[in-house]
Amino acid sequence: MRPILLTLATCASLLIPTQAAPNIIYVLLDDAGYGDFSCYGQKKFQTPHIDRLAAEGIRFTDHYSGSTVCAPTRSVLMTGLHTGHTPSRGNKEVKPVGQFPIPSETFTITEALKAAGYATSAFGKWGLGFPDSEGDPLRQGFDRFYGYNCQRNAHNYYPTWLYDNEKKISLDGKTYAHDLIMEESLDWISEHKDKPFFLYLPVTIPHASLHVPEEYAAPFRKKFPQFEDKVGKYAGPDIKNPAAMFAGMMTKLDEDIGRLMQLLKDLKIDDNTIVLFSSDNGPHQEGGHMPDFFNSSGGFRGHKRDLHEGGIRAPMIARWPGHIKPGTTTGHISAHWDVFPTLCELAGTPTPKGLDGISFLPTLTGKDQKTHQYLYWEFHEQGGKRAVRFGDRGQWKAIQLDLNKKGPDAPIALYDLIKDPAEKNDLSAQHKDLLTQARRYFDEAHTENEFFKFAWEK
Repeated sequence: MRPILLTLATCASLLIPTQAAPNIIYVLLDDAGYGDFSCYGQKKFQTPHIDRLAAEGIRFTDHYSGSTVCAPTRSVLMTGLHTGHTPSRGNKEVKPVGQFPIPSETFTITEALKAAGYATSAFGKWGLGFPDSEGDPLRQGFDRFYGYNCQRNAHNYYPTWLYDNEKKISLDGKTYAHDLIMEESLDWISEHKDKPFFLYLPVTIPHASLHVPEEYAAPFRKKFPQFEDKVGKYAGPDIKNPAAMFAGMMTKLDEDIGRLMQLLKDLKIDDNTIVLFSSDNGPHQEGGHMPDFFNSSGGFRGHKRDLHEGGIRAPMIARWPGHIKPGTTTGHISAHWDVFPTLCELAGTPTPKGLDGISFLPTLTGKDQKTHQYLYWEFHEQGGKRAVRFGDRGQWKAIQLDLNKKGPDAPIALYDLIKDPAEKNDLSAQHKDLLTQARRYFDEAHTENEFFKFAWEK
């Protein structure tokens, strides 16, 4: 069994970077689908600043989220381990505030970069450990945290409190929290511009509730008047016309990406800063959101909580002037667990052994790229399910459902992603040899976890 937890001793030989080491900004959207950006095909609203990010950098077509819901994706990002190995594999809640804490001995990408001399920060939603727990961001390598520690609280964009490091700060319930998060993150960049920094920006847009200041929704109320009588209910104040609110949220987010990029230019650190942009899973269907109306899944099957492509195929854009060729598109098959080794290589520091990820820095810089034998996901909700993408050029996708009821020998559906990216045609009856191969990958990739178990493990 391969190790799933890494310690600081693993990276005792980490090197302190020179000033030439790039600043790293990783932007993670919350429940944005593959098709929710005009550079990925969105037609009902525009995202010009994100499109410019892609035009000045590289756009991935075959990138995947760590999971199909929030917490496990964030655990995958932090650890470089897929959901068969990472500590947090589901949205396991803790009352009154927070989620299952990743263990103290977990070695995160933040700890690796901090040991390598980077200033580190997170602004937005955490979800990997309640305040003052072993999973608290300040105990997982972050110098600064501001935002929602708890995912439940993050459903409301007008909360009565947020966290600033370990301090719970009171709000009036009328202030748009996303604005506070962005302002704090931009201020932090300005304060740390003179040394290498890592900024993790897990914003909550466009997660439900679908809240946005009216100035952003108003133009879309005129564009989508057919939904003006539709009410979105989730957390915080109810909203009218969720289509207008969603499009307004994405417009607001895009504007803030533009502000971020302009700040890098104003501070004259643009050329030495790499910006990576992705989403934590496929589009949600909550609070009145209509992902099919917006084609948020980008033509793929499924949504959030599915292991079909619509639930896990994620946008990924990277921009690094002078290093990434502008206007590039790549079909390199990659996933969120590849971010850890990529950032280590960017920082010029050794990558810990035992990770599931493979650095995609060669793809960013136009060099020869190593590839995965397979990508693996497991999900413990909705009866238990798992999936694997494998084969030459990642041709095959195997999905197994109802694991908690039927056990590890449950039937497997098989899709040819090259010919059938929408996963319409199950070819399992025609390729028994590939099912055998998929089962071997399932057995190899899954390790038991005390807190996240399939029914046959209990």
